[in-house]
Amino acid sequence: MKMSEVKELSTGELKERIETEKNMLVKMKLNHAVSPLDNPMKLRFVRKDIARMLTELKSRELAEQK
Repeated sequence: MKMSEVKELSTGELKERIETEKNMLVKMKLNHAVSPLDNPMKLRFVRKDIARMLTELKSRELAEQK
């Protein structure tokens, strides 16, 4: 997910998407521990997507405070 796509989401959608991605990451980690994923780089991509969304959420919160 690109940063431009993240910025288009509303705050509610962003929070919902973060929770969904976190749950997916946990499931992927468990599956990877049992049997290796076809592409283990997916774990890194999901982590980075979560970080992008959290960064945008934090910047929105800071903008509201000012």
